[in-house]
Amino acid sequence: MDIERRALLLRGIAAGALGSAGLLGAGITVAQSARFAQGFRRVEGNIQINGLPVQVGMPVQAGDVVTTGPDGLATLVIGDDAFLIRDNAETRFPGVTAGVRVFTVIAGMMLSVFGPGRKRLDTPFATIGIRGSGAFVESRADLTYACICYGHADLQSTQAPQARETVQTTHHESPRFIHGGGAPRVIEPAPVINHTDEELILLESLVGRVPPFGSTPGDY
Repeated sequence: MDIERRALLLRGIAAGALGSAGLLGAGITVAQSARFAQGFRRVEGNIQINGLPVQVGMPVQAGDVVTTGPDGLATLVIGDDAFLIRDNAETRFPGVTAGVRVFTVIAGMMLSVFGPGRKRLDTPFATIGIRGSGAFVESRADLTYACICYGHADLQSTQAPQARETVQTTHHESPRFIHGGGAPRVIEPAPVINHTDEELILLESLVGRVPPFGSTPGDY
């Protein structure tokens, strides 16, 4: 999806999230998250759930698999968590393991903002335990890219379980590459790529919150 088209889509989502109800100005809290529309909030391009076309308003159930085509982009809300899924992605929503809600990014890119509670992002090469965080994950054929945009997370390699790291951030301080195998360092520092503060602000607005850096985009 080209940059101009993606920017137009984001502005449309933001207008729908903020214009009709003034959610941020109303001071709505996480405890009132049931008031926010659940399921798919915006659908652009080819988006499927369990192989069937997605429409705005469709809910996401445990075990559902969402796939996006080369022109696809979607936002959705599950409880007090919100997600932006990019093109050429495959994601499973949400399983529960030992009381932890597990979101599996099989391929492609997903930006997420999470309310309180134990959550986990899985990829073929990493498990990322998170608590009240904003996180961007890109699952590639040979590695996982993970940026904990703010909050606390425990990163662990699935290929080399002894390789693990705990990060606590406020504004994209510790992005990481988690390699699939054969790399000298399994987990290593990475740049901030493929996601923006504007997108985080958008997602938090869908569940009545603002990120810790506020409602004005920074350098990312």
